[in-house]
Parts: sequence; C-alpha cells; structure tokens
Amino acid sequence: MSMPSLLSSTALGALLLVCASPALATPETAPPAGALPAAAPPPQGGQINTAQPDEAGHPPIVVTGRLISGDRDAIVAPVVIGGEDLARRAAAQIGNVLAHVPGVSTSGFAPGASRPVLRGFDGPRVQVLTDGLGSLDASSVSADHGVAIDTLNVEQIDVLHGPEVLLYAADPAGGAVNALDRRIPRRVPDKPVAVNALAAYGTAADAVNLGGAVDLALAPRLAAHFDASYNRAGDVRIGGDVVSDPLRARLRAEAEMLTADGDAAGAANLTAGLDARGRLTNSWARGTSLGAGLAFIDSGGTLGLSVQRLTSDYGIPPRPSPEAPESVSLSVRQTRFDLRGGLNLGGFLERIEARVAYGDYTHAEIHDGEAGTRFFNSAIESRLVLTQARHGGWRGESGLQFSTRNFRIVGEPLLPNSITDRIAGFTRQQLSLGPVDLEGSARLEHVAVQPKGLAARSFNLLAAGAGLAWHPVESVTLSLSATHGERAPTAEELFIDGLHDATQSYERGNPAFRIERSNTVEAGLRFHSDRLAGAFTAYATDFSNFIAPVPTGTRIEGAPVYQYIQLPAKFRGFEAEGSWKALAWDDGRSLSLEGAVDYVHAELTGFGPAPRIPPLRVRGGITFESDRFGANAEAIVHARQDRVTTYETRVDGYTLVNANLTWRPFGKNGALTLILSGENLLDTVGRLATSETRDFVPIAGRDVRLTATLKI
Repeated sequence: MSMPSLLSSTALGALLLVCASPALATPETAPPAGALPAAAPPPQGGQINTAQPDEAGHPPIVVTGRLISGDRDAIVAPVVIGGEDLARRAAAQIGNVLAHVPGVSTSGFAPGASRPVLRGFDGPRVQVLTDGLGSLDASSVSADHGVAIDTLNVEQIDVLHGPEVLLYAADPAGGAVNALDRRIPRRVPDKPVAVNALAAYGTAADAVNLGGAVDLALAPRLAAHFDASYNRAGDVRIGGDVVSDPLRARLRAEAEMLTADGDAAGAANLTAGLDARGRLTNSWARGTSLGAGLAFIDSGGTLGLSVQRLTSDYGIPPRPSPEAPESVSLSVRQTRFDLRGGLNLGGFLERIEARVAYGDYTHAEIHDGEAGTRFFNSAIESRLVLTQARHGGWRGESGLQFSTRNFRIVGEPLLPNSITDRIAGFTRQQLSLGPVDLEGSARLEHVAVQPKGLAARSFNLLAAGAGLAWHPVESVTLSLSATHGERAPTAEELFIDGLHDATQSYERGNPAFRIERSNTVEAGLRFHSDRLAGAFTAYATDFSNFIAPVPTGTRIEGAPVYQYIQLPAKFRGFEAEGSWKALAWDDGRSLSLEGAVDYVHAELTGFGPAPRIPPLRVRGGITFESDRFGANAEAIVHARQDRVTTYETRVDGYTLVNANLTWRPFGKNGALTLILSGENLLDTVGRLATSETRDFVPIAGRDVRLTATLKI
C-alpha cells in the first residue's frame, strides 16, 4: 500500500472512531500509544519522591532525576530521563544524552554519530523509537550513521528492558530506547500559549544547542504545536594525542617501511596523522529541525498528525593513512509524517489507539566537497494497540504492528537494494495479587527480506517473556523475569560485501545466516525509604547463532576487513545505583551521596571475547538541593578493558570528574533554570571500548557548558 493511501485510510478510521463516540465533552489528556497508565513524571533536581502511588499502591522511586520504579512495569521498571537531568545532558545525538545511565554506553563513532549501546548491545538489537515507532532512518545499518531524532525537543526518554520490549520487537535482549516528544499534542494547554525553550553553549567544540516549542490552545478541543532546533559544533578539543599508543606504534613502523621503500610522501602523510594532538580533525557537526503538529482532543478520543523536517551534517574523523588526507562527511535529511488516533471506550477495552509514521530518509557521503555514495530509506511503520480496562488486579494490552522499508544505495556496491517487511502481533498481560505482581508477554512476527537480484529470505519469529515482582513490605521490591527472543538477520548482515569509505572498513555478510535466538534471565531489587533509594539488577543472556562483525586482521585497499560470523554467545552483567540523603533540613534543603556501577562480560563461544564491550564503570557523587539552588560533583571511573576480541586493541582505564551548578531564580516551579556544568574537568584522554574508531577518536576534553531552560 502506498504512503498516502495508508495515511488517509488510517486517518479516516481514527476519525470515524472519534466521531462515533457519544462522549464529546471535557478535553482530557490521552495516554501514549501502547502504554499502560504511566507513572508520575520524575521531578526536577533529582529528589527522591514517593508521593505518587500507583494503582496497586506501590510508590514510584526517583534517583537523580530518573524513575527506577513505578506502576507501568513492576517487573523490570523503566529508566525515565526527564526534567533538569535531560536538559543538563542536552546533546544533538541520543547516544550522548544517555551515556551516563547505568547499563548504557554510546557507540562513539564520531561526535555527530552516536547510538545508545545497552548492556553491550547496539545496532539492530537496540530499538530506538520515537513515541513507540521506529526512527525510520539508517542508523542501525552502520556505526557512522546518526539517529534521526530531534533530542533538543524531547520531553522524556525511556530505557526499557525485559518483557515490555516485546511490545516493540521480538528481540528483547538488548532493550529499547523510546523518546517521547510533544509534536502531536496529548492535551490542550491550560493557557492560550505555552512556550518551552532550551539554549546551551559548550566550550569543548564551541557547541551551540538551541531548541524551542510553542503549544497553542486553538479551541476547547483543538491544540497545535510548533518546534524548531539548531545545533552547531566545531572540531572537538581533546586532552592529548588523537591516536592511541598501540595504533601509533604499528603505524610508526609502517611509516618507516614507506621511507625505506622511497615513498616519502606516504610516510609524511602517515606521520602527520600520528602526531596530531589537542583537537580532533573533521569532527564538526551541525543540524536543524522544524516540526508542527495538530490534534483534536476530547474525553471520547483524540486525532492528531505532525510533520518534521530534520537535517544533520557531520564530519568523520580520519584514520591516519599514507594517502593524502581526505575530508569525509555525511549529509543527512529526513522528512517524517506521524498520525495518532485513539478512542476511549467502556467495558472490557479501555482504549484503542492507532499510530502511523512515514519517513523519507536520505544521506550522502561527501568526499572533499563532492557527493559520493547516497543511502535512501523510505519506510512506513504502524501500530494498533488495544488497552484493556483494569478488572480487579488484571490489566493488559494487545496489538498489531506492521512496517515496510525500501532501502537503496547509489554509489558504493556495498549491498543490494532491498525491501524488508515486518508484521507482528503482540500482547502483554499483568496481574496484581496483593504483594505479588505477575506479567506475561508474547510476540509473533514475520520478517521478509527481498534483495534485488538475489533470493529472498523470510523468517518466522516467536518471542515470549514472563516475570514476577514481590513487595514484602512497601519499601522493597524483589523481581525475577525470563524472556525468549528471536531476531531475523538484517539485510546488512546477510548481504553486505564491500568497502565502506565512511567507516574506513571492508565489511562482509553471510546470506546463509539463520535466526538469532536468545534466552535472558533477570533478577532485581529495588528499595526506598525517606532517605535511601536504590536498585540492583543482574542478568544473564545466552544466544544461539549470535551475529557479530569481527576483525579478520586482513586488509583490502588499505582498509581493515570485518567479517560477520554466527555462533553461540553468553552475556552476563549487573547494574546498580543508589542515593542516600545524608542531611535534610526542615526548609527542604538536602545533601545526598550517590553511587552507581555497571559491568558486562560477553563471550563468543569458541572464539573469545565479544567485540566492543564496555568495561566496568563506577560512579560516585555528592548532590546538594534546595528550592533555588542545586550542586553536584561526581567522579566516574572507567576500568581498563583487557577483554577484547582478536585484532582489537585494549583500552586503558580513565577517570572523569564532572560538576554542575543549578540556579532556579523563581524556585523549582519557576519559569527559568540556569545550569553551569563541567564535563571531564581534568581534561583526561579517554577512549570508548564500544567504539569502532576508538584508536583515533578519543572522548572530548574539558567541556564547560552553560544551559538555560525557559517554560512559560
């Protein structure tokens, strides 16, 4: 079905549902698509908040501004980023926004391309969503592709694990990241005009981030939304050498060989790259977005639509080479249309909601100012979700999901053009029996991959999950869950075979790959009191037919060769965080001590350590909070990563020292917030073990950032 016909038919159906409802009375907020009643949003400033109990009587817990327990999922509670914490981490790429969360790292390919890495998983194993639908870009195809999400106008970001992930994908092992925006209004503003704005400046790259949104109450049941954002950053300053010591030693020997062979120019080019320090060449980035939405909102139902135009241009830092330096950058463009319609019902079903999105995405790889390879991705994704009314302690939701992706490449013969279709049915049921919560989820999905000129592949996937949570006392939750997941190989993993200039590597897939299957067990403990709150999670995932690109140690046209392989794998890990309010005054001031730790151990059976796994990370901090002022200082220790796959270089450990000051001139509920933050204050040189480019793309150096938010 074509995009216009699909959108129009869905809009007509949603409109008929809304108009058929007899209840057209007082406007009210509609819940997000595919979500059970949401927990209270996290308060600003990172205070522990137990004032909003859920429908079963279990209060939410907030630690450092992040929800780690709530009524939406008592089994594996989502991590929710919002408020000041989201503003403080303002960045153009969602991977950078989430990199401080326990269990979350970033791919760190380049400052302009940074996907979230969850528990050591990235790419197609981590669903990056906008309001429950895919980002409809090419970010999972390759590490150099940025995510097409306007992070500067996002209201909230959820990090999901466990059975809840089956609402969106048949592979729950990695998890999902869901960014919620306000582009399709969910409520009519209380006043005629509501404004939200953010402005930030950072010194490490002379970075400017600007975002703003206006919500209008056009009529008692009609709301409009407009937003825009702009980001610009120059080449990133770093604390020392660009190239790592292991790579420098190898390339220094290569330069000596070139000199001995009489290639003075090649040796000079290589040496110049080896000696670079202080600034990361060609790491600039800039981007814009414009969006608008309109929604009819009533107690009987809602109907809304939106459009967004996003641009992103960013440089790819070069690997030192005997060839003359070449400037490579990516130019990303996406136009996206979204539609959401819902009807509030009575009886067994509480609500029915439909979501449709169409994305027209393209990016070009620019070489010395000339457009080279171009990637095109036209995609449609839709969801229909039926939410059950609560009956005693039983509630649930079920739905259907469909997507089609037409992916084309013009230029490099990396892989054939292909069409990927997915259709799935899913359900999640929850039952509360006093101090015990039970949950079960299931998803049946069919995936068909049709490459041009080659035999099609199709896969039938069945995934399921179950869990329980026990609340022996109000302040403690013990949880246990198990999930079985299945993932179809992507077109890239099946058919890629070629030199990719932007990643500076040669990649080879395997068209004979089978379904990747995983089994995960996760146990958790969450607790809270007036002064103490925290969470601990341990998990184990076993894969059969795990797909991974591994370096072969060979080179084609000077580029390292990565071969996708499939074999069993084991992932083990844990995450913990907590906050202790050491001092509390009667006027609301408090002083808290905070800590967090996470670790992943990943092994490819019969092969060795899995590639690009983050090391042990430990965080400790202290936070002061009052009505008008906040202050935080923290140290984050990244351990040395010695467990690397063959031909990967080990990554030295490093420690980051960060601090921030927050001033709210008109109080916590005031219109203005000013944040002065410092990242990597010691100007440490560090490298991300999760990055393919870690040997020549270190982390940013000292960055002092001023952020202002305005809500009127």
